[in-house]
Amino acid sequence: MTSAAELIADARGALEGIPKEGLGEERSSRWRGDRIVRVGEAWHVGVLLLTEERTLATAEILRAADPGRRGYTAESARERAARRQMALRGGFGEGEVAHIGWTVVDLDAVDAGGSSGPLAMRDGVPMVNWSGSAYRPLEAYLREQLELLRP
Repeated sequence: MTSAAELIADARGALEGIPKEGLGEERSSRWRGDRIVRVGEAWHVGVLLLTEERTLATAEILRAADPGRRGYTAESARERAARRQMALRGGFGEGEVAHIGWTVVDLDAVDAGGSSGPLAMRDGVPMVNWSGSAYRPLEAYLREQLELLRP
């Protein structure tokens, strides 16, 4: 049996040379206001974010941008533009990807037969929940995602 930890470690090795994307966290202060600051970087592999030592589950993904003067028909579009500007104000470059709201995945819990984030052990096979309630083998999922990332 191949463990989730082994599959993730192999994926990290295969990702060498592939560019990483920024990890952000929301911060608020009286002097600097609300912003999204960089707290690290990771490889974006589908529903997972892989750092050198941690596995994270994705959440909100946005590109830092100045909203400029635009008219929005939806309040949600206005809020999203404000969040993109928060990333820009927090130090992300224009157009740079920021991952916010990510959570740590506990690979030991998965390998012990449980679940964490989008990963779970099903009948001794590490699986990934990649679309609502659809699980598929983690090994095949990682192989497919790595192929998409290679130039």
